[in-house]
Amino acid sequence: MSKVMKILPVFLRTVASFKNDRRGLAAVELAMILPVMLLLFFGTVEFSSGVAVDRKVTLMARTLSDLASQSQTVADTDLVNYFSASVGIMTPYDPSPTKAQLTEVYVDATKIAKVKWTKAATIAAGATQATLSTSTRTNGQDVTSVIPSALLIPNTFLIFSEVSYIYTPAVGYVMGKDGINLSDVAYTRPRQSQCVIYPTPAAGTVTSCPTT
Repeated sequence: MSKVMKILPVFLRTVASFKNDRRGLAAVELAMILPVMLLLFFGTVEFSSGVAVDRKVTLMARTLSDLASQSQTVADTDLVNYFSASVGIMTPYDPSPTKAQLTEVYVDATKIAKVKWTKAATIAAGATQATLSTSTRTNGQDVTSVIPSALLIPNTFLIFSEVSYIYTPAVGYVMGKDGINLSDVAYTRPRQSQCVIYPTPAAGTVTSCPTT
């Protein structure tokens, strides 16, 4: 019993010293707050980058349809240039996740919009020129449902572009690690003629706008 009585005061003093000891408090607080601070920091960076990329996707779609609408006829070389210029907007971000396609539709007298020609393009990692590819749309396809009702003007042509981009965050724990699909579309009326003819007809050939 006497030993217990001797040890008890020492134990109480030790407990009291721990209670009043502030050494290491800052380190403990930092260890608790640091993960939250890092999460907020990387989340802000990734969200800002995502917004910037999304804005560039919108600009790409508008540029692509605008360039195509300024021609009377287009050939594959023209389309490559249009797609390449549009994808260049993505700088300084990696352009390779970009998928873009350009389509001309004809709106008939009953306001039904059908594809007259369509072409797509991709760009390889490290490349500066786009490569033409097969569009997901087909000639003659009814696309009335994807055209805004205000643009369904009878007996008119319409150029519209579709751009999508898989944005992969550098820190997958903050946003979707598998990537986020960003996309946008743009619509433009032909500027120089009633329609934009593709492919460019042979020299001396007179080609009218296809309405059937």
